[in-house]
Amino acid sequence: MATTPPASILGTLGDFTSRENWDKFFALRGTGDNFEWYAEWPSLRDPLLALVGDRGAAAEAGAAAPEILVPACGSSALSEQLYDAGFRRITNVDFSRVVVADMLRRHARARPEMRWRIMDMTNMQFADGSFDVILDKGGLDALMEPGAGTKLGTKYLNEAKRVLKSGGKFVCLTLAESHVLALLLSEFRFGWDMNIQAIASESSKKSAFQTFMVIIVKGKMGVVQTIKSSLDQSAEYCNMKQANAVIRALGNENIIRESYSSGIDVLLSLRDLQLGAIGDLKVIVPGRRRQFILGEQETSLYCYKAVLLDAKKQTETFVYHCGVFIVPKARAHEWLFASEEGQWHVVESAKAARLIMVFLDSRHTNIDMDIIKKDLSPLVKDLEPGNPEEEAPIPFMMAGDGVRQREILEKATSEITGPMVVEDVVYENTDGDQGSISEKMFRRLIFGRSSGLVQSEALLIRDAQIDEADKKNKSASGTSKKRRNQKKGSKNSLRIDYSFLGSSYHSSIISGLSLVASTLSAASASGQKVSTTVIGLGAGCFPMFLRGCLPFIDIEVVELDPLVAELAKKYFGLSVDEQLKVHLEDGIKFIEDSVANRSVSNGSTSDAIKILIIDVDSSDLSSGLSCPPENFVEDPFLQKAKEFLSEGGLFIINLVSRSSSVREMVVSRLKAVFEHLYSLQLEEDINEVLFASPSERYLDISNLDTAVSKLKDLLKFPVDVESDIKKLQSLQ
Repeated sequence: MATTPPASILGTLGDFTSRENWDKFFALRGTGDNFEWYAEWPSLRDPLLALVGDRGAAAEAGAAAPEILVPACGSSALSEQLYDAGFRRITNVDFSRVVVADMLRRHARARPEMRWRIMDMTNMQFADGSFDVILDKGGLDALMEPGAGTKLGTKYLNEAKRVLKSGGKFVCLTLAESHVLALLLSEFRFGWDMNIQAIASESSKKSAFQTFMVIIVKGKMGVVQTIKSSLDQSAEYCNMKQANAVIRALGNENIIRESYSSGIDVLLSLRDLQLGAIGDLKVIVPGRRRQFILGEQETSLYCYKAVLLDAKKQTETFVYHCGVFIVPKARAHEWLFASEEGQWHVVESAKAARLIMVFLDSRHTNIDMDIIKKDLSPLVKDLEPGNPEEEAPIPFMMAGDGVRQREILEKATSEITGPMVVEDVVYENTDGDQGSISEKMFRRLIFGRSSGLVQSEALLIRDAQIDEADKKNKSASGTSKKRRNQKKGSKNSLRIDYSFLGSSYHSSIISGLSLVASTLSAASASGQKVSTTVIGLGAGCFPMFLRGCLPFIDIEVVELDPLVAELAKKYFGLSVDEQLKVHLEDGIKFIEDSVANRSVSNGSTSDAIKILIIDVDSSDLSSGLSCPPENFVEDPFLQKAKEFLSEGGLFIINLVSRSSSVREMVVSRLKAVFEHLYSLQLEEDINEVLFASPSERYLDISNLDTAVSKLKDLLKFPVDVESDIKKLQSLQ
């Protein structure tokens, strides 16, 4: 008989994942009765028997009895009821010695063929493919207490997949809470056929907690099937408030699944690959190639863009069964690494049966390579084919760090920014002719606080006037002096090229101005100045580019750290004038004061468009934001930014976050404040540029092609606007 324990006994559980708590719970309950958390046999009988079949008819046909596993069996009567319905091959497991001893004592004589094992369902001692059916009644729910995370749930589901036969069924009776359902949907996305139905209850006895039955059939690895459900027809017998939440989740999941099965080259995660998105990773498939992302927040220090390549021809001459080839940022654009054909050449040269090519980018600049390898090692271990020994390390290969020549010009430390480095570098395999300096040289400003972030990068070019003067000085000097000064003269004749943008996200900011191109064009034609405020100076390369590229804009740059401004002037040629001003103060306070001053002047506003650009990195990475600092995306500042723009204009943010939840939070806040929001995601980097506007007054949203042409006519320096603008998406 099933009874409900008193509240005093239920209160002993506390942590549902604790073996000791469950032992205490079952000891206090005593022996001899059953306890069902939800969904009792009268409601389960018909749908369950429809799944496992008519045992009598199957036996007459000579079919073998199905092997059924009931994990976390507890004191439920479900197993005995199935046994009495003709299913004898039932194995029950639970990690509570108390309940297993009680159930064995109760059923040993009446049901002698039923088996009972003391076992942790997250680490089962069964061979692969042992069971035809796994029947989970609340086990997964117990492991997935809110706040406990997904670690135990994932570990259990991995075990369930392992011990289930091909074509076998995993049947999960669950309350389908959002965090439990999310894990089920993602873990059984590739190679599984899923169906969800509600367990019927009498309308007069509708429970506040609806039970759902999730039926998952083990199919061919890599195949993606949409989820089937009849929940929208279940109103007569189930709690539709819960059912509607499940229906919405299934709709979203099916959109994801359809994108995978449509043939579109979706960028997969490492977890997707582990789940079978491209087939069995333990088997080498000649010619298989797939791009994916390695690493994620909380499992690794960094994320990496990667490509898995299985050699086209499998021979016995491979040096490595599996290897990792690291490509530095400076070389990622080269044909050998950027093209599919080139990558196959690398595979052949590396003599590896499987090669995992890992591309470094700005996130990994100046990070010790030993740290990178240590971070990558556990990630790539899961991609090794066969059944490798745990201790055997995967070999790392590398194309070189990309910097052929480096000269440090200055090291400095400020109380605000921390350690900084200014250096000149020459990259390997760059082309161009700089006279006595045969490769292009770049000047970089590096912030040490963000794992060696290259904050700014400028191209050095020859200054013709200085070069001419240098030649005259050499002609007037002796031969020995000529030789002594030749190298120095070549270096001194270099200057910053302000028509060059070292950061692709800066190009994206420029391209995004297409959104207001008509207004900018009208301002330029009428001689009207466009007010542009940039929070964050860096080396000053971007403001200097703006001044030369769009001469009709007035630029005010706000920088908190005086030392940053000093380095920008000393090494990057930053100069101020009527068109470009630099304010040394807090950026948020500057905007607040600007709004307040306008209010003091009787609230008068200008009809001219305003542009506000936030381009500053964060010194505190604990929030999940690398750019900008968190207070720049909080509601008080966003409201001030909206007031600052007055009737329209553009609010532009360079957003860098590894966390999708943090990114969604920022987007949500912007949507709440601004009427229009657009995103431009960079393909090769983690930067995302967001464009927000309080109204459509200045926006060219009806015909972007025309707007792009207008912007290109205004630009004095080349920018690939067309390529960038193709990636522009509306987020409203």
